[in-house]
Amino acid sequence: MTRIAKLAMQITWSVSIVGICTFIGGTYGWTHHAWIGAAALGTVGFCVGAAIAACPLAFIEILGPGL
Repeated sequence: MTRIAKLAMQITWSVSIVGICTFIGGTYGWTHHAWIGAAALGTVGFCVGAAIAACPLAFIEILGPGL
């Protein structure tokens, strides 16, 4: 049961982080550079989100020592 819960949490983390980063990149690109910027920055957001999703502990470390 714990393996299933861990897998479900990893999938949820990965999908949500990649989706959030892609959305932020696309929205920023759309508001400042039209559809070309939305496509480009959405792709960048997807890559950054995939990198963050691959190593959540590094992401928490980047946030700072305050956590």
